[in-house]
Amino acid sequence: MTRDEAFSFLDRLARGISEMFGVSCETVIHDFSIPSHPVIAIYNGHISERTLGSTMDLTGLEQKVDFEGDVVNLLATTPRGQQVKSTTFSLRGEDYHLALGINYDFTPLAYANRALLDLMRTDVDFRSAVYQNRDTRISELFEQCADRIGKPVRDMNKADRLRIVELLSQQDAFSYRRAVPYVAAQLGVSRYTIYKYLDEVNATMEDKEESDVPSYD
Repeated sequence: MTRDEAFSFLDRLARGISEMFGVSCETVIHDFSIPSHPVIAIYNGHISERTLGSTMDLTGLEQKVDFEGDVVNLLATTPRGQQVKSTTFSLRGEDYHLALGINYDFTPLAYANRALLDLMRTDVDFRSAVYQNRDTRISELFEQCADRIGKPVRDMNKADRLRIVELLSQQDAFSYRRAVPYVAAQLGVSRYTIYKYLDEVNATMEDKEESDVPSYD
C-alpha cells in the first residue's frame, strides 16, 4: 500500500466514523513521519479546536510522542475542559507513518450521568425506613404494657395476657407490621391465641359501648 492509498483509506474511515457517531466524535489523521506530527485531515475539529496543519495534541500540547502501536480507550481532557475518550491507530509503510485518532466527547453524558445519579439517590430503603422503626415501636409498647401488669411474663395468667393485648389494642399497636407474631412470641402463646384475645377484647368493648347507651323508656 502506497502512502496515498493509506491516506485515502484512513480518510474514508475518519469521515465515516465522524458521520456515524455525530458531532461529538472528532476524527483526525496525523503524519507521524514528520517530527511535529501535523494534522493532515480532521473532522469535527471543534472538539479539540484543531485544524489542518495543527501540531497540537488533543490536550493542547505540542506532539512529541511517536506511537509504536495502537493506544485504545484513553481518557483525555481538552484545553476547554471537555472529557474525551481517545483512541489512536498507527499505520506504517515503507515511506510513511500515519495515524488515525478517534476522540469522543462524552462531557454531556457525564453531566447527564451526574443528574441521573442525583435523581436516583435515596437515603435508606423503604422497608428499613418504614418497617424497622415500626418493629421497634411495637417492642416499646409491649414493654410499657407489661410494666403496667407488674409481674414477669412467665408468671402471667390468661387474665394478665388478655389485659396486655387490651392495652396494646387501645394504642393501635396491632396496626404495626408483625405485631401479632411479636406479641405471641413475647407472651409464649400462638398467633391464633392472640387473635382469640383480640376477639374477646373487641367483644368486651362492644358490650361496654352498648351498656353506655342511655335508655329512654
